[in-house]
Amino acid sequence: MIKGDALYSGKAKTVYATTDPKRYIVKFRDDVTAGDGAKKANMKGKGYYNAQISAKLFKLLADNGISTHYIKMVSEDEMLVHACDMVKIEVIPRNYAAGSIVRKYGFKEGQKFDPTLIVMDYKNDAAHDPMLNDDIAIALGIASDKEIRKIRKISLRVNEILQQFFDERGLLLPDFKLEFGKVDKKIVVADEISPDTMRLWKKDTRQSLDKDVFRFDKGDLMAAYDEAAKLIVPEIFK
Repeated sequence: MIKGDALYSGKAKTVYATTDPKRYIVKFRDDVTAGDGAKKANMKGKGYYNAQISAKLFKLLADNGISTHYIKMVSEDEMLVHACDMVKIEVIPRNYAAGSIVRKYGFKEGQKFDPTLIVMDYKNDAAHDPMLNDDIAIALGIASDKEIRKIRKISLRVNEILQQFFDERGLLLPDFKLEFGKVDKKIVVADEISPDTMRLWKKDTRQSLDKDVFRFDKGDLMAAYDEAAKLIVPEIFK
């Protein structure tokens, strides 16, 4: 299979066509951004870590019956995926209060949510990804009521799977972002699942091993990603 032209280049990934119109190649770049792209940097190895971590977590989900767009890795920082019709919803399962939900609603940082909160945002950079409710999503034609209920159910199950995985590795999962696409009208988990799209805290210290290190100038981002990778994908260090 041959990689073709770039179809889309986002903040940290580029999507390429292939000779099979039903499959794309996603390249994870070393770019890192925060604040809707206001803060930018390039850090060698970041794309590799995010690609390897995403691949591991997509495989974990598949092993637990969750359909994703992931097919296989084709290089250290490139994955072959099913071409998706993306759903313009970002789903954020929140297990602990952190980030914007603390600023906007006054929750205490680190407060545990029981049950997990499911927040949905409209994937629209120009509008700064405003929060959605079901009625607005349906009115915009983003998804049907049945699809929204399906997305919510999948998100909660993914959250259960990931929380158990990270707990076994001494990590907490305060929150993370999920994106979804449709493959032959079937809803699947897409995009990426990496330290760029989640908060990961060490259980004992609540130290961040995610993009908050860059976002809030907490230290060395690549040292944090390296530590996260050693816990999540230790096999790549052998």
